[in-house]
Amino acid sequence: MTASSLAPPVARPPLGWLPAPLRAAVAVILLALNTLLWCGLLFALAILRLLLPWTAVRRVLDPWLNRVATAWIAGNSGWMRLTQRTAWDVEGIDGLTYRGWYLVVANHQSWVDIFVLQHLLNRRIPMLKFFLKQELIWVPVMGLAWWALDFPFMRRHSESELLKHPEKRLEDVEATRRACAKFALVPTSVMNFVEGTRFTPAKHAAQHSRYRHLLKPKAGGLAMAMNALGDRFDALLDITIAYPDGAPTFWQFLRGDVRRIVVRAQRLPIPHELAHGDYVADPRYRKKVQRWLLDLWHRKDAQIGELLAAAGVASAGAAALPAVDDSGDAESAGDR
Repeated sequence: MTASSLAPPVARPPLGWLPAPLRAAVAVILLALNTLLWCGLLFALAILRLLLPWTAVRRVLDPWLNRVATAWIAGNSGWMRLTQRTAWDVEGIDGLTYRGWYLVVANHQSWVDIFVLQHLLNRRIPMLKFFLKQELIWVPVMGLAWWALDFPFMRRHSESELLKHPEKRLEDVEATRRACAKFALVPTSVMNFVEGTRFTPAKHAAQHSRYRHLLKPKAGGLAMAMNALGDRFDALLDITIAYPDGAPTFWQFLRGDVRRIVVRAQRLPIPHELAHGDYVADPRYRKKVQRWLLDLWHRKDAQIGELLAAAGVASAGAAALPAVDDSGDAESAGDR
């Protein structure tokens, strides 16, 4: 899917004639039905895998679990086409391979980001496996679905808590190691929103972020995934998402109010020296990963500014950025 920088308006979708609240109601109903339909089969396969905890069984069942989740994503794309009037401007997703391993990073502004990524990348690369906050396991139905699909659940600890209990730093390391050991069995795309949370002006101000459009990135989860899977990754897939009309809420998305979505993807090599190392214990390795991520984030911030400016957003040009240094912006509470 490609488009010019200024994507033309899309034709009215089949249900575009409905008032926005009714479109949202239809979208919610279709999302719920699609989720209940596929989650029943997903849970049955997950229980079977739980009862037969052998690697040989997992090698057989995991691809079927991923196929079920892929069908769920395709169903979501279906109701999106029925209800959404969005003009998509997408470049860089052609030529990807479905049989391989990808480390995927993206900026994060809204819950809509997840639907955007799944919609565009479904069946182009292996299914995305997200790093999730531990609290999300309690989300009705979906929490169990994420568990069944081996999404890694990460605990977020404050810096003060880590100072009192430094052993807690290793909890996420072990969770990532266990998840990636499973990911090594079948082609997988490991997805990480390295900002750790959704961008908001308040969070941006509180961080004193040097970036205009981004929060400071956290390198820990990215490094642990690289350490666990090493040379298994074929590439880093860097995704940039921009909403020229402002980051939408999930309700606005369901209503069909999102007019334009701009996405750029680029396939990048993972430096060999970063594929192996101990992020927790080796400060030199940790600095290398941080500097690599900081450089990537500087370029992404500039790209977002250019995309918004090309879409006609006033004063959207990228800010002048300082040279990448060792200041440690890629570190924050709980990142190690």
